[in-house]
Amino acid sequence: MIRLLLVDDQALIRVGFRMVLEAEPDLSVVGEAADGAAAIALAADLEPDVVLMDVRMPNLDGIAATAEIVRHHPGSRVLVLTTFDLDEYAFAAIRAGAGGFLLKDAQRQELVAAVRAVHRGDAVLAPRVTRALLDRLNSQKPLNSQNSADESAAHSPAPTGDPTAVLTEREHDVFVAIAQGLTNSEIAERLFLSESTVKTHVGRVLAKLDARDRIHVVILAHRLGLVDPDAPLAPQ
Repeated sequence: MIRLLLVDDQALIRVGFRMVLEAEPDLSVVGEAADGAAAIALAADLEPDVVLMDVRMPNLDGIAATAEIVRHHPGSRVLVLTTFDLDEYAFAAIRAGAGGFLLKDAQRQELVAAVRAVHRGDAVLAPRVTRALLDRLNSQKPLNSQNSADESAAHSPAPTGDPTAVLTEREHDVFVAIAQGLTNSEIAERLFLSESTVKTHVGRVLAKLDARDRIHVVILAHRLGLVDPDAPLAPQ
């Protein structure tokens, strides 16, 4: 059973998410919060597997809450939900450690699949949002978050040299596939490998590149110019 914490300042949205998620046999909503401060407190008390995090909330927003939860409760993964494709607050939340980024207008099955993917350690990036994020990174425009306390989490040093030189040829193939937004099953099909073998390669790629998750792999690949920034991203 995947235990979920819903965080949104609009009660009706929380009700809607609860109805959708609890209709699934493997998902259970164990708590709800209306702002970031309450989310942090509930994450400590309930230790949920996945936190569905709104971004724009009163008192304490989702960026600060995400950073705190990821820092103090590494077993809880955060899936950021936002209404806006170009929500700079949400971009900062991803850099603060969120494991996924999904628009609130996602279809029911997209939401359910995203929760399960984040829970098993995969990254989830809504294609439209991913393109906007990569465009922003490629242009090197600053992210205008109002939360100065999270500036250090929102900015990482530019890579020097080619950190992918430590990868084997097969690991490099997997690295590029991750950067293109492919899931483990899609990588397995492309490279003619079993899904368990792909999972092993993904773990080695993350470890060798000192990448926290697949989102960091995507960012690194585009910064190194190893993936065409104008190429269409694989659908999630």
